[in-house]
Amino acid sequence: MPRPDSHPTEYAERVLDIVERIPPGRVMAYGDIAELLGEGGPRQVGTVMAVWGGGVPWWRVIRADGTPAPGLEVRARSHYAAEGTPLRPSGRVDMAAARWEGPDPSEAV
Repeated sequence: MPRPDSHPTEYAERVLDIVERIPPGRVMAYGDIAELLGEGGPRQVGTVMAVWGGGVPWWRVIRADGTPAPGLEVRARSHYAAEGTPLRPSGRVDMAAARWEGPDPSEAV
């Protein structure tokens, strides 16, 4: 795993750029981001978020089942409440209502 004090790779920069574009109240799964970029997979995106994601709206990147990263659930839920992110009665994010498909195709990724 890269060290947090190292500079993000080009891939990491691309992941972080997508995360910064996710609108308030919306989310993307780790795999959604990898698919949008056409590179890597959920684990690679998760590694980027774990190492360099503290400066972006990390709570908007979640597991495909609607749960935030382990250990960050309480902090994430406060952000969801503040942003009006749609939740299921179970407390998970309602992926059908909250999933963001990505930037407009005319925008470069």
